[in-house]
Amino acid sequence: MAFEGLTEKLNAAFKRLRGKGRLTESDVREAMREVRLALLEADVGYKVVKDFIAAVTERAVGSDVLDSLTPAQQVIKIVNEELTNLMGGANAKLSMANNGPTVVMMVGLQGAGKTTTTAKLAGLMRRQYTKRPLLAACDVYRPAAIEQLKVVGGQMELPVFEQGQGDPVAIAENAIRHARDYGSDMVFLDTAGRLHVDDNLMDELKRMKAAVRPNEILLVVDAMTGQDAVNAASAFNEALGIDGVILTKLDGDARGGAALSIRAATGKPIKFVGTGEKLDMIEPFHPDRMASRILGMGDMLSFIEKAQATYDEKQAAKLEEKLKKNRFTLQDYYEQLQQLRGMGDLSQLAGMMPGNLGRQLQGAQIDEKQMAHTEAIILSMTPLERENPQILNASRKKRIAAGCGLEVVDVNRLLKQFETMQQMIKQMTGGRMPGMLGGLTHGRGLRRKKRK
Repeated sequence: MAFEGLTEKLNAAFKRLRGKGRLTESDVREAMREVRLALLEADVGYKVVKDFIAAVTERAVGSDVLDSLTPAQQVIKIVNEELTNLMGGANAKLSMANNGPTVVMMVGLQGAGKTTTTAKLAGLMRRQYTKRPLLAACDVYRPAAIEQLKVVGGQMELPVFEQGQGDPVAIAENAIRHARDYGSDMVFLDTAGRLHVDDNLMDELKRMKAAVRPNEILLVVDAMTGQDAVNAASAFNEALGIDGVILTKLDGDARGGAALSIRAATGKPIKFVGTGEKLDMIEPFHPDRMASRILGMGDMLSFIEKAQATYDEKQAAKLEEKLKKNRFTLQDYYEQLQQLRGMGDLSQLAGMMPGNLGRQLQGAQIDEKQMAHTEAIILSMTPLERENPQILNASRKKRIAAGCGLEVVDVNRLLKQFETMQQMIKQMTGGRMPGMLGGLTHGRGLRRKKRK
């Protein structure tokens, strides 16, 4: 999980502050030394760390903090605010064209995931903003780049414009004309990358920028490369003038230094982050929410947004009514499993949960094999059996096991898990999702990743 090591070290430093009650200036400075080391170990740039610590310390040693009844909380609040400012303050949105299609020029070095990210971002624009995007294959140098864009575009049912190994600038211009003619309101230009920043790459990108005048130039960088990502962002910004950054593979970088350094180094905001390999795993970057995650406070707004995007309102209302009447059935259980699967890997959701709840889920993921078994067992039942599992006698269980290719012991295990779930629901006073998460953590729906 991103920032895992940083979060642990910051929480340790703040725990010592909380244990002191009233604070002195030396207490604050000692805590800031620990914060400084934690940031440097997270691969945050030295100058960024130096300026950050100076800003926090200046505010934290003031009388308003040290004389406060809750000085430790005040220090944490200041760190939270300064982290948010460091990463840009607020979510930076894409600039949209007033007339004609919005042109987004995607640039970056090879290996950062630019082609896949282009398709991911176009898919996000269609899902959340009902846009009609067109993907344009302008990388005519890398072997199979055009084919890769066509494959990911096909998987997401997005149209792809390509003209083979021609002039990339002409292809970009033709793609925009095609978009106007066929009703696409966004064009994403997947441009060529290199293994390093060079003059030929920049000259081509400058020609393309001059020809198509894009509304946005987004740089795709790999978060796992740390300060190299920051250096690449600085080089592209100086040569081309980017409008924003997309960080890929943020889920695979436990340090997260690039996310904390890029805004300070380039003055350009991180606009989106890639959170996994699946084509829907991209989301807008919210500095305040990320700061909250880094400090172990969770990110319930993002969790709620994910739940709302996954949940069917009519189905949720129907389930709520059944829960009130204590009529939670195996059919409901099956539908809840489907909803939870749609929310993604639980190890990612763990970062959105505050405190102990996040730590309990950290390292957990949905066991696809076990979930498939659960679904197969339920789907092998008749509608009557799903609604009334108490009628499942030995012969019915034997038939169900044979129907899904499993053993009777697997059917019994599911039924036991379901009974536990029903008992938990009787005690529930809150919402639906915690019950499902609780049921899975008590059952066999989760497995834990082994720590390296």
